[in-house]
Amino acid sequence: MGKLRLLFVKEGRAVYISHLDLLRTFQRVFLRQGLVLRHSQGFHPHPIISFALPLSVGQASDCEILDFEVNEDMDGAGLPEALNAFMPEGIRAVDCYIPVRPVRELARLRCRVDLVYDGGVPEGAAEEIKKLLLGESVVIQKRTKRKAMADIDIRPMLHSLDILEAPGLLTLEAVVSAQNPGMNPALLAAAAEVHLPELAADFVRVRRLEMLDEKGEIFR
Repeated sequence: MGKLRLLFVKEGRAVYISHLDLLRTFQRVFLRQGLVLRHSQGFHPHPIISFALPLSVGQASDCEILDFEVNEDMDGAGLPEALNAFMPEGIRAVDCYIPVRPVRELARLRCRVDLVYDGGVPEGAAEEIKKLLLGESVVIQKRTKRKAMADIDIRPMLHSLDILEAPGLLTLEAVVSAQNPGMNPALLAAAAEVHLPELAADFVRVRRLEMLDEKGEIFR
């Protein structure tokens, strides 16, 4: 028996696949490829498979991580190519290897948030949004696990921010906390919409670019 870690991309139409459906998708892909997963013990055995940090519906990623266990000793070499033959559009395996670091060491996310303006970027928007997000505090309302709304300051979870401007587009390149507590990068756009409603974007795109540890080094 062996533990493996799969690095994969999720983009295009696949961003609208929910977490549960994505789990089922991988179970089917593994089955079609002929890979036998190790199952849990008990009355209702299920495949031992888990995502390091589930991605929100509608967001893309270059760095998703899936951990799973197989009933044979293998190092994962050649597995991404074999799995990609059965992957749906928008999901692509990039690498597979034996994990050496626990998921708890995953501390930060490098991400990109695109603010799209149909009528062009408002004058001074980049400066105003950067000033807001890098201020002493940025409080917005967020739904808790108990489904209630609560005020949360996202500023301590924002570690770096750059804003690039192009015709009709502001791109926020940021590093945010990943867990304990973590921040959904989409909250950067939500904060701008709440505190600077005149600068609210017509459409928002979010993409994870890399998973990092506490030192800012790539987590694998």
